[in-house]
Parts: sequence; structure tokens; C-alpha cells
Amino acid sequence: MSVQNQDAELVSGDSIKRVLVVDDSRVQRRILSSSLKRWGYEVLEADSGHAALEICQNEPLDLILSDWMMPGMNGLDFCKQFRQLERDSYGYFILLTSKSEKDEVAHGLDVGADDFLTKPVNASELRARIRAGERIQQMERELTEKNRTVTDALAEIQCLYDTIDRDLIEAKKLQQSLVKERYRDFGAAEVSLLLRPSGHVGGDLVGVFQISDTQIGLFSIDVSGHGITSALMTARLAGFLSGSTPDQNLALVHSKNGGYSARSPALVAEHLNRIVLGEMDTEHYFTLLLAHLDLNTGAVVATQAGHPHPAIQRADGTVEYCGQGGLPVGLVPDATYEDFNIKLSPGDRLFLMSDGITECPGQNDDMLDEDGVVEMLIRNASIRGTRLLEAVMWDLNDYSGGQEFPDDISAILLEFNGPT
Repeated sequence: MSVQNQDAELVSGDSIKRVLVVDDSRVQRRILSSSLKRWGYEVLEADSGHAALEICQNEPLDLILSDWMMPGMNGLDFCKQFRQLERDSYGYFILLTSKSEKDEVAHGLDVGADDFLTKPVNASELRARIRAGERIQQMERELTEKNRTVTDALAEIQCLYDTIDRDLIEAKKLQQSLVKERYRDFGAAEVSLLLRPSGHVGGDLVGVFQISDTQIGLFSIDVSGHGITSALMTARLAGFLSGSTPDQNLALVHSKNGGYSARSPALVAEHLNRIVLGEMDTEHYFTLLLAHLDLNTGAVVATQAGHPHPAIQRADGTVEYCGQGGLPVGLVPDATYEDFNIKLSPGDRLFLMSDGITECPGQNDDMLDEDGVVEMLIRNASIRGTRLLEAVMWDLNDYSGGQEFPDDISAILLEFNGPT
């Protein structure tokens, strides 16, 4: 291969274009500059480290060839200062030295030099070292471009995430609006509601509705999973048990006097099961506890569809569970459900909860379970209303060791005072 062809091969890449030669010897600068210019590079010269540093501050440079031993600022100090400059790209630094001791070379590499050439400089060796520098700079340029691509992609993803996050915040407001009142006083009974999704939105829903002057209805729903699709299903189900639109409430039937009366909770569960399997194209199902209370007698009629057993805390503080289990709604075609009865006396209270409470993980990966709920209710027996639900959240947080809850948490506290 001719010298001209070798030169053309050397400058075929575009990583190194501008070279700064630093040496206090004019002869040495001339020798190096002559070879570099012949190979097609743009060459700048400096006769000291201070002059070279000033050039580096004002000119974009790709390669530095600097003598080690120079009066004033030597090549090693110049290299240290060069590495502290803010640059858009990497500058390849080769020290020219007569030093051959390994410790000296290691020290030079440690302060920022990329390579060494022993003086007097051999032209073929200089070419080889520049080729090595070009390969490194080409890799650096490709990596920078890839990083820029990744940064742009991350910025776009962040923009999309921010948009989704804003939408989820609005969705959370809408879902929370499904539970318009967290506390209602019916005189003979007081009802407090708790709804805490594990994310922005969740699959739990609780509610209370007026049936008549002497009856109220309660429902606790837990849709499988938690997130956007579960939240959408809770919004659909809320319409079937809404107190604000009694004509659409499946738990109500028109009475002869023009008002409403309660439909069997078991029949309501069966109706919802047919709707979910027949009309909703979804893989989700949900658990349900639906009940109605007679405010005069304290009689409760309820059905349990895969939901955790309701807890009854008697006036003396003791706790018992009731319910028959049952199948979740929307899971098995033609599933049937049964009603069961509860008798509340003045001072008794009924606690309905989702499995986010009973299955709350502790610090040792165990679950709170029903026994833990009993202990919690007994411990807080003197606390009433929404303050009890706040105490429940505090206790759950302590039990979990402050970690985020993996599931939505919801509950209904019904406190029966007796007829007024």
C-alpha cells in the first residue's frame, strides 16, 4: 500500500479532525505538525501548557499531543486541567515522554492521559495510536447518540406517564365521588365508610342507601384485581346499587304505598351474576356483601358472595363472625345465593370489610386474618364512627411495618343505637 493510500485510510473516519500539538520545542512541533497535516488533519500548536489550556478553552479539539516535560505547566498538569474543562465530546490525550518507568506511566494514566508515545516519536506508531484513539472516540460518539435516543425516549415516556397520571388523578376523584358521604346518621343507626385504593384507583366500593323510613341498605364490593379496569367495573356496579336513583337500584322494589321496599339480597346477587356473565364482556368478577337493616328492630338480612365474613361486635366488646361464604359474582353461571339473618341489639355494631384488611401482610409476610381483626376491634372498642376507621388504618399501617398496602382497603361500620 502506498503512503498516500495509507494516509487516505487514516482520515477516512470522522472522529478526529482537529489536533493540538503542545511542545516547548519548535522543531518537535514542526515534525509532528508536518506529519499530521500530510495525513489530512487540521493542526493547532502551543509552546506551553498555559497557552495550550487557553486554546482548549476556546477551540473544539479532538486530539491532544502534549510533551510531558515543559517549563511552567508541564504536560501532566496540563492534562489535569484539560480534563476539568466542560466539553460536548471526549478529547483523546496522548502524552509524549522519554519516561519509561511503569510507575510514571501509571500516574499519567491515573490523572487522565489516554496513551503514551516515547520520544523521538515514530510516525508509524503515531498513526497506530491515532487509529486507536479514533476507534475509542467513534464508540464514544455512538454511545452518546444512543444515550440521546434513550433520553429522548424517556422524556416521551415521562410525558405520557404525566398525562396518564393526571387522568388517573381525575379518575380517583370521580371514583371517590361514588361514595358521597363517609358518615350518615339515621338516628337508630350510624354508618361510617372507609375506601382506600392501593393505587390511584381501585376495585373496592362501599355504600349505604335509604330503602324506606325504617330500612337502610349496605353493600361492600371487591372487584378482582385493582386498577383501571377494576375501577371501571365498580363504576358500573355503583349504578345498580345507587341510592340517588332508586328506580335503577336492583336492591329495591316498588311497594304498594308508592315507596320502596327491600328485595332479597340473595336474589340481587343472582341478578348481578346474570348481568356480569351475560352483558359484561370482562374476565373480572367480584365479591359482595349486601345487607339491609330494620332500624326499629335491629334485624339484618344479608347475603355473602365470596366476601370476607362480617364481624359483629356486641355491646360488651366480644366479637363474633357470621355469614355463609358463597361464590363470587360473575364467576359461575346460574350460581345461587342464600340470605342469612343477624340480630343487632342497642350498642352492637356490624363491621364489613374487604380482604385488603384480612389479608393485609405483616412484617413477617404473615396475614392479619380474622383473629387479627378481632384483636383490633377489641382494642378499639371504645372508639366510634369514622374515628374507629382511622384507628383501623393506623393499626394496619403498624402491622405492615409502614409498607404500601398491596390491595385496596374498604370497610363499613354500622353502629346500632336502637329505635329513637
